[in-house]
Amino acid sequence: MAINGGVDLGRSVEPEWLELRFANRHGLVTGATGTGKTVSLQVMAEGLAAAGVSVFAADVKGDLSGIAAPGTRKDWIDARCRAIGLDDWAPKTFPVVFWDLFGEQGHPIRATVSEMGPLLLSRLMGLNDTQEGVLAIVFKLADEEGLLLLDLKDLRAALAHVAERADQLTVDYGNVSKASVGAIQRQLLVLEQQGAVHFFGEPALAVADLIATDAQGRGTVNVLAADRLMANPRLYATFLLWLLSELFEELPEVGDLDRPKLVFFFDEAHLLFDEAPPALLAKIEQVVRLIRSKGVGVWFVTQNPLDVPDSVSAQLGNRIQHALRAFTPREQKAVRAAAETFRPNPAFSTEAAITELAVGEALVSMLHGKGVPSIVQRTLIRPPEARVGPLTPAERTAAVAASRLAGRYDVTVDRPSAWEKLRGKVAAPAPSESAPAPSGGGFFDGMLGGVLSSVGGLASRRVGGPRSQTLGEAILTSAARSAASAAGRQITNALVRGVLGSLLKR
Repeated sequence: MAINGGVDLGRSVEPEWLELRFANRHGLVTGATGTGKTVSLQVMAEGLAAAGVSVFAADVKGDLSGIAAPGTRKDWIDARCRAIGLDDWAPKTFPVVFWDLFGEQGHPIRATVSEMGPLLLSRLMGLNDTQEGVLAIVFKLADEEGLLLLDLKDLRAALAHVAERADQLTVDYGNVSKASVGAIQRQLLVLEQQGAVHFFGEPALAVADLIATDAQGRGTVNVLAADRLMANPRLYATFLLWLLSELFEELPEVGDLDRPKLVFFFDEAHLLFDEAPPALLAKIEQVVRLIRSKGVGVWFVTQNPLDVPDSVSAQLGNRIQHALRAFTPREQKAVRAAAETFRPNPAFSTEAAITELAVGEALVSMLHGKGVPSIVQRTLIRPPEARVGPLTPAERTAAVAASRLAGRYDVTVDRPSAWEKLRGKVAAPAPSESAPAPSGGGFFDGMLGGVLSSVGGLASRRVGGPRSQTLGEAILTSAARSAASAAGRQITNALVRGVLGSLLKR
């Protein structure tokens, strides 16, 4: 599992490993379907977790969920262990948190519309430049008028509000076409039908919850159920891009650590780059380059190395290449391109080896020493120590119920926001005779003060020691946490809309 202070990957003519201090220099795992990419991903996830590094990985086929259960000896595992001289293989489990945008196979993941921002929403809905400009006006007006955009109904209400004031807003913000507003509303309807309504709302994900260690010092493996999500590839890609931007925005600068805080595996990576405009590709490259200093490593997993643009591929220092087929001209080009990215090994032809690799075998080149890529080696990947294959539904349900985050995100909170305000559904609070007079800090004395008071009340009832929250307390805690978070964002939303949005405005 661990070798030379890193993650044991397998054996070539010598042991091959990933140095932890270079795990945030990003990487690429490629290969045709059925050649062993998922097993390589699981081996790295297990090794990183064992070293105290948290992992986030999308589970496209459901196979990665088995990392939460101990492995069992099988003929192929015994044969692989003998082939690479592995004597210390033993079945293990790892701390896993399951996530699901739809809340069916894990804890729900939500983001507010405001956090997503107009840039990524435009990408998600496939808006043209004119429609994207109108959406930007909606966000700007919502900021100025204190309209909280939390879920899709808030955005619908804000769009209708802008359409009603189109003539007035044109003077200050530029042309606001009701036709463009209608087109955006139709795209929102499509998003709702595709299930995106489950993603937008509160309590919003706190990225700090993705980074944790258990009592044994092992990092958490966050597994996103993506089998259903893959039916909407644009939502899948936009969500993961949003998550990267949130990690970049929220995590502090740490420089180069002995080991990263989090390693992010982006499976089916081609979906991120398909039909992406040049400006967005440039910003993806910028985020990948800069997020390293936040202690985050990004690994792209895809079938064809040509799926990743050259500008992004140039940022990826670690590479695992499984077998590729070379029947068509494009496949032959992919084989040549993959071979050229490796530091040559005089012992064999890299291009020829790519088409000859057996299942579970890969060409491996990792950063070592002073950050120099190692000579490519033909490597037999070690077998995972957790289960290779999916959990049963009952096992997954039990794992979700036993999670350290159980109850934190599972109850939806729908507090007053733009939809209620624009429809006059938010009643003004009745004055209290005992309440002190406002002191100019009404926002903090009012909403945030109430939030902190609520949180304090909950804390005071827990003095006797930790205990499970009741449903009411869970709702109140979630609402308080979301309100405080939104309050901070409301104060500084012009600066922290999201890293991609802010970068594009430069």
